[in-house]
Amino acid sequence: MAISDETEFLASPVGTIAERRLDRLCEKIATAAAEQRAAMIVVGHPKNMDGTRGESAQRAEQFAEDLKAATGLPVTLWDERMTTVTAISYLNETDVRGKKRKAVVDTVAATVILQDYLEYRRLHKE
Repeated sequence: MAISDETEFLASPVGTIAERRLDRLCEKIATAAAEQRAAMIVVGHPKNMDGTRGESAQRAEQFAEDLKAATGLPVTLWDERMTTVTAISYLNETDVRGKKRKAVVDTVAATVILQDYLEYRRLHKE
């Protein structure tokens, strides 16, 4: 998970929730969102490299709907293609290796997704 400051300038990592059951994951994210006083939630949308929606993207879409119902917050899907590659590149640059690397790659990827979304919003303000 990642969070931005109120100015929507910078995304910062806040950790990972390890939960396989989607209903429990939604509950835990709803709790975290309330604790962080989130105004909205951005969910990674794992489209195929050609932009089509596969099974993973469809599951993410359903998860976003479930999160919206659980939190009462607006939920936006954001294209997450290449974010894991970017996260791994950042970890390589900072020489994070081994078990520590596995523990942070998802959190770094979440931060990249949110930062990309924030930059898009900044560039496309009306």
